[in-house]
Amino acid sequence: MAEATKTIHDIMRILPHRFPFLLIDRVLEISEDNTTCKVLKNVTANEPQFTGHFPEYPVMPGVLIIEAMAQACAVLGIARLTEEQRQEKALFFFAGIDEARFKRVVQPGDQLIFECKFLKARAGIGWYEARALVDGHVACEAKLMCARRKTE
Repeated sequence: MAEATKTIHDIMRILPHRFPFLLIDRVLEISEDNTTCKVLKNVTANEPQFTGHFPEYPVMPGVLIIEAMAQACAVLGIARLTEEQRQEKALFFFAGIDEARFKRVVQPGDQLIFECKFLKARAGIGWYEARALVDGHVACEAKLMCARRKTE
């Protein structure tokens, strides 16, 4: 069965990130087979990066879009874990990025929808394709790697 929508409170239970670095707001859907997900981020003018990037024309930095995509992929990676694996003390670390392309500027007031697709896993590393869309148009796309590593 597909997982229900996850609120910010649910996300905070599964991801270690906190403000100002928790960059996703809601999980809209995770497919029944845990191979795809859609995650939402509301881009707001009061986010700290906009005081310096750029004060006269606020633009969300590309590195933060990529980080938000990686957090969305981590949510998908966690959904794929067995119950035993979920009990282990481990974190997903952003491990690599390939073929990143930025297609449009993201500004306050935009709503980013991240579409993530699991590709494969080996030795605790997962490969994903991810896209960030604004109003149905691609703002960014990349192939990402996330490594799950025990923390004890």
